[in-house]
Amino acid sequence: MIPSSYLPDNEIAKLSARMLIEVGAIAFNSDTPYKLASGLPSPTYVDCRKLISFARIRSTLMDFLTVKILRDVGMEKIDNVAGGETAGIPFAALVAERMGLPMTYVRKKPKGYGKNARIEGVISSNQTVLLVEDLATDGSSKVSFVEAIRETGASCTHTAVIFYYDIFPEAESILKENNITLHFLCSWWDILEEAKLQKSFASNTINEVEKFLNSPREWQNNHL
Repeated sequence: MIPSSYLPDNEIAKLSARMLIEVGAIAFNSDTPYKLASGLPSPTYVDCRKLISFARIRSTLMDFLTVKILRDVGMEKIDNVAGGETAGIPFAALVAERMGLPMTYVRKKPKGYGKNARIEGVISSNQTVLLVEDLATDGSSKVSFVEAIRETGASCTHTAVIFYYDIFPEAESILKENNITLHFLCSWWDILEEAKLQKSFASNTINEVEKFLNSPREWQNNHL
């Protein structure tokens, strides 16, 4: 069912950040940094996959994501909701259910046998497809999924995520160059503000995280 009302963006961001912290989806560790998919170090880590195990929070966040799509994209502008393998699949299914739309998913690469497909489900060439993922870092993985969707002849210019890093300056240009508009619920800046309010982490850890968020490439180079 499509939610009939919604909060303003700043309240959605605040509540989304609070929920991510509450379920332990946010981790800070300045002493032993995490390794990102890029291989680079980070004192922060977010695991949106945890959300599928928390029914009330999962439902609320999917309501938030759905209403943001309806408000920012339009009520009748989307024909199909595609999830990115693997973390985006459950969230795409939940959004598609709320919007009463078909759902598909996109593989990271062809499966290597059978029809060697990247798209599972049915996308028609005349459809406008929304890509749903759990998070976005620098935007590069979104481009790969969107290209696979566009190869079917369908249109895909919007992607929606729960969490956006919002710290890497190249992300905006990567998405813009590929005609992709990003919609998200909250970012590291919302997490940082909420973590400070809740005193969820030690002050020295928060300070180090803030240094990273303000200058991520410099911090990473100093911790290689």
